[in-house]
Amino acid sequence: MARSLNKVMLIGNIGSEPEIKTTGAGTKFAKVSLATNRQFKDRQGQQQEKTEWHRLTFWDKLAELVEQYVKKGDRIYVEGRIEYSTTEDDKGNQKFWTDITVNEMVLLGGASGGAGGGGGGYEGGGASRGRQTGGGGGYTKSGPGSTSGGGGGSTSPFDSQDDDLPF
Repeated sequence: MARSLNKVMLIGNIGSEPEIKTTGAGTKFAKVSLATNRQFKDRQGQQQEKTEWHRLTFWDKLAELVEQYVKKGDRIYVEGRIEYSTTEDDKGNQKFWTDITVNEMVLLGGASGGAGGGGGGYEGGGASRGRQTGGGGGYTKSGPGSTSGGGGGSTSPFDSQDDDLPF
């Protein structure tokens, strides 16, 4: 069977305070809106700007991090996948939704510095694994059931004493 890919990468600003909920089975999730902007010149040569709004959903540990650290106006980087769904309103009309289910997030800062002004991140991938991605301010989950604060030492895989680098 041929492989396929459903991957989205976005950098933008949080447009609303996170909405934190729990499923009937006790799984925590968070929903936020994210604004991305692009600039372009129209046919008359005038500079234009367009804002696109994205619906983001975070699950489990990422939802806990969103609840704790993310607020309206913060700038974040996310990776995830597109999911489509439909619901029916109280008048019987179908509504179509496009959501980004996030599996990696990096806090880039925000209007008030956000995330300690750092670039810490967290990669999800299930309740029992994850890794630090970024330069601090995030959390790392080093094994089942153990979570520790990040931001204390280097996250580089290279030894700072390595003199054999070609640059």
